[in-house]
Amino acid sequence: MIGSLLAAVASSVGYGVSTIVQAVGARRARGLGAVLQPLVVAAFVLDGVAWLLSLAALDHLPLFVVQAVIAASLVVVVLLARVVLHATVRPLDVAAVVAVVAALVVVAAAGGEQPAVHPPAGFDGTTIAAAVVVAVATVAAYRSGPPVLLAVLGGLGYSIAAIAARAAHADGDLLDTVLQPLAIPIVVGGGAGALAYLRALERGSVGTAAAIVSVIEVVVPGVVGLTVLGDFVRDGWAVPAAAATAVALAGCVTLATSPANAAAESGDAPGDDGVRAETPTG
Repeated sequence: MIGSLLAAVASSVGYGVSTIVQAVGARRARGLGAVLQPLVVAAFVLDGVAWLLSLAALDHLPLFVVQAVIAASLVVVVLLARVVLHATVRPLDVAAVVAVVAALVVVAAAGGEQPAVHPPAGFDGTTIAAAVVVAVATVAAYRSGPPVLLAVLGGLGYSIAAIAARAAHADGDLLDTVLQPLAIPIVVGGGAGALAYLRALERGSVGTAAAIVSVIEVVVPGVVGLTVLGDFVRDGWAVPAAAATAVALAGCVTLATSPANAAAESGDAPGDDGVRAETPTG
């Protein structure tokens, strides 16, 4: 359990650091040139490593724990944005950081170690179909869809990928995951989620998009894990877990609307004319 929890925390930190690294790199070039910036490339690598660490965490921890920890990457983003980008951090943000960290301790304690179980019959097909629906909806909404809709699709795409990863690990190691049908929703859901979220950041409010994605990628996988995949809350911890999850989500929403998060997601420090850099937080 400790190893899996450390992997989840490392994944969250990786996503947060990646956001800041990409923001700094994107401010050094415009257009397609930003993609070739060494820092931006390094951010993409960090995203990949963070994703692999999240898979490792899902091998022995329930979805509601792993997803809550990963959503807390906003803590890392806001703190680093203050130091690296000199972004504004409100007193409310400081309180939110403390609340999220404290809540995650309770959430982790409520979950405990839970090896993945085999999903019920029809799960693979349903998950693949859901990923395809989100991908098609993302393509349809990409050009002119409302930013809120795109953010919802982003959260759903990330959720499907996490759910599929949790179920896939019931059959073996990472290689087994790649070679089974659930690899399809992991890739399709994750890809659609990233595309929709980036577009939501481009067309709408950074804070609104980040808040929507943070809530969805905790709530949806958590509910599916508890009702379908055999995840459970330890005896006597149901109320504390629910309360802590609510506190963590409230804190993440607060941090998502922080000026520091907006500066990190846009790649602009206050008064800067840099280029927007969009990196998903989960």
